Amino acid sequence: MNESDCPVTGAWLEGQDPGDRQFIKIGDLTLESGEVLPDITIAYQTWGELNATGTNAILVNHALTGWSDVPGWWPSIVGPGLPLDSNKYFVICPNVIGGCQGSTGPSSLAPDGKRWGSRFPVLTIRDMVAAELRLTDLLGITRYELSVGPSLGGMRSLEWAIDHPERVTAICTIGSSAVATGDQIGGASIQIRAIKSDPYFNGGDYYEQERGPDSGMGIARRIAHLTYRTESEMDVRFGRELQGDETGRYAVESYLDHQAAKLARRFDANTYIVLTEAMNSHDVGRGRGGVAAALGGITVPVSVVSIDTDRLFPVRLQEEIVELTPTALPLETIFSPFGHDGFLIEVDSMGELLRKALNRQND
Repeated sequence: MNESDCPVTGAWLEGQDPGDRQFIKIGDLTLESGEVLPDITIAYQTWGELNATGTNAILVNHALTGWSDVPGWWPSIVGPGLPLDSNKYFVICPNVIGGCQGSTGPSSLAPDGKRWGSRFPVLTIRDMVAAELRLTDLLGITRYELSVGPSLGGMRSLEWAIDHPERVTAICTIGSSAVATGDQIGGASIQIRAIKSDPYFNGGDYYEQERGPDSGMGIARRIAHLTYRTESEMDVRFGRELQGDETGRYAVESYLDHQAAKLARRFDANTYIVLTEAMNSHDVGRGRGGVAAALGGITVPVSVVSIDTDRLFPVRLQEEIVELTPTALPLETIFSPFGHDGFLIEVDSMGELLRKALNRQND
């Protein structure tokens, strides 16, 4: 399947099978910008049963292109007897606002009956957490045993610890940071430029066209995927081998083409931009006296996980969180040849660390 064969958007749209997703209206939300996002829907999935006091919940915060179906992107982590044990815990994963696959985002219908498109407001990580807090209240969850997430999800976990310590017993942030770096913003800005330069982008209003900016998003995904993996993996796995077909591509080109086409089937280009810009704006110190002051005020246990080969979120960024957070536990490191994607692939190591994070706060 080529990118050009994909529909105008890979976002979940009305009329398609929602699978195990549930949907809840959380009302209007005043964003950090002061703009109001009206009549928000959040798509989410759950595993296990919430206890009578609403205190046995675990919040899983997905990464940039993740979604609510945790076993789909994080196998062997959630379920009976697994690290996030659904026999014991009520595990919930909501799709972020601004996202797709059912939560209110640019591909959703605005109050005027047209898709938001270019009119969708700017979001921040704190806006996403504010929406999740509203969801939490509506579902009767009093307190999370753990708020855990990788990358973008780790940013949200930190915000839970800073802004809502009374609602989380502990958090775990994986391959993430307290503030977006210049290097991250630079790479992300090129990805956004690629999408907006696609001739089918139409300023973000492409939903009524026959084709969307899948080529631009594909370029963005290829750039991103190089930062998710490592130079040594690309060399060892692919080297200079040709694909061996009529395309004349190198094997690594074929791999990146596959990743681009796969994303186009389940994701939306505007969502890619909205969530990437939210990550670029991430700074726990904004309006709080700086990063050190914000982290220094955290009162709940914080488990911090790094991936030793991560070149998108290098280990020094997790070391900073541990150094500046008085309640941080010693840094845990996953050793993996797969770079940032190590949290997805090294599920045995990740599972052990999640069990440890839960055991520590239950001791």
